Amino acid sequence: MSKDLAANAMDRPLQIVFECLPLRSIGRLDVPLDATAEFRAQCERIRQAIAKHGLHNSFYLRDGRCVYQLTADPQIGLLEFAFEGTLLTDAEDRKTVHADLHVQLARETCDWLTQPVVGWFCETVQRAVMVEFDRFIAAGDLARTIQRLERIRSESDSRQGFVGFGL
Repeated sequence: MSKDLAANAMDRPLQIVFECLPLRSIGRLDVPLDATAEFRAQCERIRQAIAKHGLHNSFYLRDGRCVYQLTADPQIGLLEFAFEGTLLTDAEDRKTVHADLHVQLARETCDWLTQPVVGWFCETVQRAVMVEFDRFIAAGDLARTIQRLERIRSESDSRQGFVGFGL
């Protein structure tokens, strides 16, 4: 769990963090020859998401974490889920309409946890992420992300695909 999540564990019973990649921002699907196995696997998952959901109104969330604090003590009753996958929005990108996320329990401090409860929480994570993504959209973060990616693409195009090592 990141320091930010750990520090806020007592402040909020639910915390969600993720990285967002608008699929429409992907210009190329080829993987660099020197890419790590982990990066290649992630590229393949993104490629599968594009094949399944298309490029428009679809967003790939990666490095996602959802933490539920069920008691006032983080040493007891903490559930941390990892997630990755695609969210689909309405035609105007104003509301999330569907989540296709792979969710798994990453860590827990809940000795009374049972498998049916884990399954229920995995579904709950998908619904909670949809609500959080709507907040992400409303806060304008989606628009800023798309603008930043368009600026990077434009810079890359003007330099024949090379933007430097800082990317």
